[in-house]
Amino acid sequence: QVQLVESGGGLVQAGGSLRLSCAVPGSIFSISTMGWYRQAPGKFRELLGSVTSGGSINYVDSVKGRFTISRDNAKNTVSLQMNSLVPEDTAVYYCNAKGSSWPYDYDYWGQGTQVTVSA
Repeated sequence: QVQLVESGGGLVQAGGSLRLSCAVPGSIFSISTMGWYRQAPGKFRELLGSVTSGGSINYVDSVKGRFTISRDNAKNTVSLQMNSLVPEDTAVYYCNAKGSSWPYDYDYWGQGTQVTVSA
């Protein structure tokens, strides 16, 4: 059973920052595209951004300039630095690992970590 373990969520005031981390098993980290998602109450889970195994990073427009994804290949972790937080960023945040290990494709999720931004 592959487990992704997120940490770093919590309560922060608007304008503040939080850093989320996701620990990934070493057996899959180097070959995975890692993504960060969030799901607010009553809404669909949305992609925030991703980083490929080669280090290419993409973001959705709504978080560009505020959120930064990074991966540490030595520690098998991926992080999400969130700045200038607003109440609309309140959600459960998830990390995701996608990839292929012949003959299987995989798609693993963390348990989620709550981020609450107060006005």
